Amino acid sequence: MDNWLYGDSGYYKSFKSIGKGGDFYTAVSTSSFFGASIANHLYRMIKSGDIPKDGYLIEIGAHQGYLLSDMIQWLYTIDPTLIKSMKFGIVERQPHVREAQIEYIKGRFGSDVEIEHFDDISSVKTDYAFLISNEIFDAFPCELYKDKKIATVANHQISWVDASADILDFASRHRLTTGEVAVGYEEFAQTISKGIKHLDFVSFDYGEKYVRNDFSIRIYEEHKTLPLFDEELVLSEAYQTADITYDVNFAHVIEAFENAGISLVEYETQARALVRFGIIDILEQYSKIATKEHYLREADKIKTLISPIIMGDRFKMIHLARR
Repeated sequence: MDNWLYGDSGYYKSFKSIGKGGDFYTAVSTSSFFGASIANHLYRMIKSGDIPKDGYLIEIGAHQGYLLSDMIQWLYTIDPTLIKSMKFGIVERQPHVREAQIEYIKGRFGSDVEIEHFDDISSVKTDYAFLISNEIFDAFPCELYKDKKIATVANHQISWVDASADILDFASRHRLTTGEVAVGYEEFAQTISKGIKHLDFVSFDYGEKYVRNDFSIRIYEEHKTLPLFDEELVLSEAYQTADITYDVNFAHVIEAFENAGISLVEYETQARALVRFGIIDILEQYSKIATKEHYLREADKIKTLISPIIMGDRFKMIHLARR
């Protein structure tokens, strides 16, 4: 999976469109109010004194920079002084993506906002950072586990070999018989813990706080979805040309971060989180300055974000912190 997504000819080695012209939609591509609501939550934390007003706001895996930009825009709207007191950053290791981010953010804010780029989360060394990500945990490599064996791939053919002791231990602790075992959560959490003294990490992704004991790994291409083991899927054709992903086991995420000294603050559906963050209040404020047509258009987008049958319950928000 790592080679599929990030190898020399990997899926993400060229810049990918997200939304109608791409292979899939995200909450970020659906509405700018997604980022605004998270920024609204961040602002409340600053006002309450929970976090400093001069810390970092850093997005991990920012694609073109829409989410961070939407957050900065809302912070400027409610308190312009924060744009001067706060520092902004993006963790991005791919040069061509970084260039696209710089171009987009400059086009949106000119020279008023300075963004610091980090090649890796290990490069972030600071006393406090508010970290944000959207659909990052599903992009970590994973092992496919079934009946004490893991999958291996050669010449686009899947076969099974005995699992390692570490995988067997994980499967036993999480009562996993069939499914994905993410690789890298532990190292990721430990790296964040070592470099950032105090932090809040808010992340959105699809998955559950338990194992399904079934494979969720699947391919996305032009908004079509096929399970990895679907007989219609030709691996040699999909390899590195389509996105590959799986449902996040949030219990694994929580375990990895708690072992790194970073505690769970909240885990809830995207719908509950966005409403709690103030997305409905933001929409009401927008209604006072927008035309009816624009208001209804944004309201429809927000419905997509919070509707239980669309994104609202399928996606989860996890908030981890060390203060």
